[in-house]
Amino acid sequence: MGTLSSAHRVRWAYARAALAPLALTSVLWSVATLPVFWSAAPVREVMNRILVEERFKTGALGTVLTDLVQAKRTANPSLPDLARAEALVRLRLAEEATRRKSPEEADSEATMAEQNLRGSLTLNPADSFLWLMLYSTQTTRKGFDPETVGYLDQSYATAPLDAWIALRRNRLALAIFPLMSEVLRERVVSEFTGLVDSGFTEDAAINLTGVGWEQRDRLLTSLASVNVIPREALAKRLARDGVKASVPGVEIDERLWR
Repeated sequence: MGTLSSAHRVRWAYARAALAPLALTSVLWSVATLPVFWSAAPVREVMNRILVEERFKTGALGTVLTDLVQAKRTANPSLPDLARAEALVRLRLAEEATRRKSPEEADSEATMAEQNLRGSLTLNPADSFLWLMLYSTQTTRKGFDPETVGYLDQSYATAPLDAWIALRRNRLALAIFPLMSEVLRERVVSEFTGLVDSGFTEDAAINLTGVGWEQRDRLLTSLASVNVIPREALAKRLARDGVKASVPGVEIDERLWR
């Protein structure tokens, strides 16, 4: 595996810095801000809040959806940002429906979310995250289908090294690793390498010891090009859990595995 370019390192480092504080807590977004939402804030604000998985008060997402529908009526209904925002809102509503509503209602919400995802991707064909969500939604609803791997492939093709997407995508991809083309496998391995290199040690360790365990030799070998500090961090993290895994260029006291 080749070493990540300086530009890619900057992107991963930036994503890490941006995500770190967000991981500390999920902030409740008050519904009181919604009446002036579309006049006071850009459409991207709601998308960003959903993408970092903020929690919403009960009913807030329904209000956002109503505002979005109204905005589409008074503006260009094909506006890409509005389409993307609606897709993300419906996706979150579908996720909540699986916990709070009947199976029939949950399936109806999921159907609407999928329709909006496809509609948004028609306007935003380079949206890597939405391709990933389309793959995830289809797999959750109908089980694995070889045809849906194409959605995952599109996600990697449009954004192969975006850390905030990788945090969700790498685990999903490793779960079906044997069913991928060799080109896609290389992208998944490179993504895992990037997670380690950027200091996402916990996520990388979980992926390796979970769905990626059968591919551990290939994943660990790919780390030879990674800076020694994150390699050591991963090795120590694995040793603390008693996982025997050889990280290239790192020696760990065997007593840590006992």
